[in-house]
Amino acid sequence: MHRRDFLLTTTSATLGLTLPNSDAIAAQNPGVGTTGKKGFHLKYAPHFGMFESHAPDMLDQLQFAADEGFTAWEDNGMGSRSNDQQEKIAAKMQKCGIEMGVFVAHADWGNASFASGKKEWADGVLEAMRTAVDISKRVNAKWCTVVPGLVDHRLDHGYQMANAVDLLRRCAEITAEANLTMVLEPLNFRDHPQLFLTKVAQGYEICRAVNSPFCKVLDDLYHQQVTEGNLIPNIDRAWKEIAYFQVGDNPGRNEPGTGEVNYRNIFRHIHQKGFTGIVGMEHGKSQGGKDGERALIAAYQAADSF
Repeated sequence: MHRRDFLLTTTSATLGLTLPNSDAIAAQNPGVGTTGKKGFHLKYAPHFGMFESHAPDMLDQLQFAADEGFTAWEDNGMGSRSNDQQEKIAAKMQKCGIEMGVFVAHADWGNASFASGKKEWADGVLEAMRTAVDISKRVNAKWCTVVPGLVDHRLDHGYQMANAVDLLRRCAEITAEANLTMVLEPLNFRDHPQLFLTKVAQGYEICRAVNSPFCKVLDDLYHQQVTEGNLIPNIDRAWKEIAYFQVGDNPGRNEPGTGEVNYRNIFRHIHQKGFTGIVGMEHGKSQGGKDGERALIAAYQAADSF
């Protein structure tokens, strides 16, 4: 299943999630009420479809999220929506006090668009960045996701790296116009073989070489758990170049508490380091229906209780 489609679906299997009840959470964190609604320590960002059982309409999903204490949102597919839809979503987010997270500006799953140095692919990337600038202005976005395509097996890695850096510098000049930061997302080799960017360390290296405040790393902790683990030490080493986080537990790519990652420790760690950006909830749900959506909210309340 395609990565972006996967995020809009859920599995029916229950993975044995055990969470404290709302009274227990409230005792641990004074920001939590007995209703379960609270202001979180971090800006966790759901996406469309995550709360559709409670609110089938897209704009109502934003309201539901705000009522549950969420203050951010992300939409990978924002670029495929009409200008009118984008403006309505932006107006609703502003009314709800919700900050816009990432949308996908460019993700090439079939070409070595950054690594190859080919002009025709580079031209397409630059045009995508110009479009992303227009979108960001309509929806008040500060970040956009970039997946820099495939490896080029005909070129040495050093040449590929130089090509990618050169193109990203040109992209950053475009996005700077709107104060829009590209966040480069390393993806794991299991779900997405043959991609050029796979590790946070590599993203760090690229961003240091690009040397622009508008080119940073998106640390998707689901992908990095699959690729290499060692999550907190890598966060610390790459901290100066990380602008955005996304999460999903592993295995299963569902809400925190359904896999092996200790998200409570990770969330506490980045909060204590002073992270004020957005943590995207780029995952599915371990249960369907309203009960599954309530379990997801409870999972974030539990992981955020520190």
